[in-house]
This record gives sequence, C-alpha cells and structure tokens, in this order.
Amino acid sequence: MAVKPLSGVSRALDVVEAVAAHQPVGVTELARLLGQDKSAVQRSLVTLHASKWIRPVDDPQGGRVGRWELSTRPLVIAAESRRRSGLLIHARPMLQELSEQTGETVILAVADDDRIVSVDVVESRRMVRTAPRPGMVFPPATSAAGIALFAAMPDGEAARYGVEPDEPSFAAELERTRRRGWSLNAGAVQAGATSIGAAVLDVDRRPIAALVLSAPSDRLGPDQYQRAGEQVAAAAATLGGTAVY
Repeated sequence: MAVKPLSGVSRALDVVEAVAAHQPVGVTELARLLGQDKSAVQRSLVTLHASKWIRPVDDPQGGRVGRWELSTRPLVIAAESRRRSGLLIHARPMLQELSEQTGETVILAVADDDRIVSVDVVESRRMVRTAPRPGMVFPPATSAAGIALFAAMPDGEAARYGVEPDEPSFAAELERTRRRGWSLNAGAVQAGATSIGAAVLDVDRRPIAALVLSAPSDRLGPDQYQRAGEQVAAAAATLGGTAVY
C-alpha cells in the first residue's frame, strides 16, 4: 500500500523555502505567498522555531514577534551536504580557477525537480559584479544555465521544466547552443548582465549541472562571447571528466 505524504511536513518545508526567499517576513505575507490558511502557516512557524530552523526578528518596539528569518541551522546542514557531495567537492576548484582566469563570477547550477537552481557561486573580486547567491532559482527558458542543460537533454525531458523545446525560436536557440558548445543569456534574466553557460556531462553524456560565467554586459559583450564560451565549455568538459558520482 502506498504511503501518503504528511501534509504538515510538506507545508512546513514550503514555509522554510518562502522564509528563505523573502526574509524577514511575517505570517500574513507568508500565507499570501503560499496561498495557505494563516493559522496553518502560523502553526508551521511555531514548529520550525521550536526545531531551531527559523528565528524571530527583533521588534524594535518591543512588541510581539511579527517577522521571521532563517536560523543558522540550514546553513550548517547545507555545509555538511556540500562537504559530502562529490559534484560540489570537485566543482569548487574549477569554479575558482575559471573565476581567476576571467575575473568574473562563476556559478554551478543544477536541475532540481522542475527548477534550475544555483548550488555554488564564486563571486568576482571586482567592485562592480554580478552576485547571484546559492539557492537562487533561474528562469528555465531564458537563463544560460537552463539553456545549456536543455540543449544537452532529450526534448521530452526538457519539457518537464515547463519549456517548449519544439517552439521555433527556442528550438533554434538550443541548436545554436549545441553547435557552438555554450549558451548565451544577454540581459534576458537581469538587465545589464550577461551569462554564458555550458553543460557538465557525466560518463553517459547526460547533463548533471551547468557551469555559468556571469558578468556586467559592458565587460562581457559580443566581442568577448566566443572566447568566454570556449573557456566555460572547456571548464565544464574538464569537470565532467574528473567528477565522481
């Protein structure tokens, strides 16, 4: 007999993700964001606080707790997960090396259920830079990470992410990415920012991650696309050849 998921646990996990994305945030706003009953969200908040997953934000007026933020517990667990993850362990030096070579921000992103999510970031040391954070969700159809991953996937698998691989303009973009070996997002996700990505493939040639170079568009313009694309593609190929899963 199939075991049913616990709705209370699912709700609490939804609340954790919403707090992470919108912190500091109150129960009324969380209920609106999640489309859930306010009293049910409040119960989840109380449970998460008791388990030390979230903490109250101090009220400057000394009144009731109105807003919440994540505690350090998710960071501790994430750090342990990162330490144990073969992909992240092998990818980190590659991200650092590519960032040093280019002087720009480098991101590792993966397909997680129906989302494209950053799992590690090495920021540029320059004063003006792009600064995505680990855990950021990228638009599937327009981000360099998404396009790189979809170009390496069978069309049927790509459709799981809400994209239409047969749509003419998107299909043409995927074909360009396959032909040159890297993807391009020039301001489609964030105005003034350009990203170039390449899929990291496992031994069976399946995409397991995307390596992305991200920079202000005035530093990563059309004249730099080819060189940057070759650097990202080479780094992704090296990572795919050395990582252990």
